Amino acid sequence: MKVFLASDHAGFKLKEFVKKLLEEKGFEVRDFGTNSEQSCDYPDFIIPCSEAVAESNGQALGIVFGGSGIGEEIAANKVKGIRCAFAYDLFTAKVTREHNDSNMLALGGRTITADENLAKEIVLAWLSTPFSGDERHKRRIQKISDYENRV
Repeated sequence: MKVFLASDHAGFKLKEFVKKLLEEKGFEVRDFGTNSEQSCDYPDFIIPCSEAVAESNGQALGIVFGGSGIGEEIAANKVKGIRCAFAYDLFTAKVTREHNDSNMLALGGRTITADENLAKEIVLAWLSTPFSGDERHKRRIQKISDYENRV
């Protein structure tokens, strides 16, 4: 499976930790930057990453990182076809896949970096949790897509 990553300066360390984890687990990783802790603007990295996930037709997932992860989540969700969810524990990581079929995950480097084990658990739980396929969840996702695709 392909996993695309992007961060701003505040999420850089967590991105690097997760990148190493994913590579060790055999995932194909593409890093959209940033490549340092030098101050930068997160949309410059998050939007191209999100576009690549959207254009992959389900062949890639994305994980974005910032100080809180919230701005990155907002930026990612501006891209048509993206369902990016912010997660801060195992429940939110799993439910966003099970119920919302999220194709991107947002994490906060300033909120979970102190606990790399939690970050590892969240990422692996999100990647390993399938969409439930439940009709009510499909219906809700379709309503979002219909709105997104309105003319």
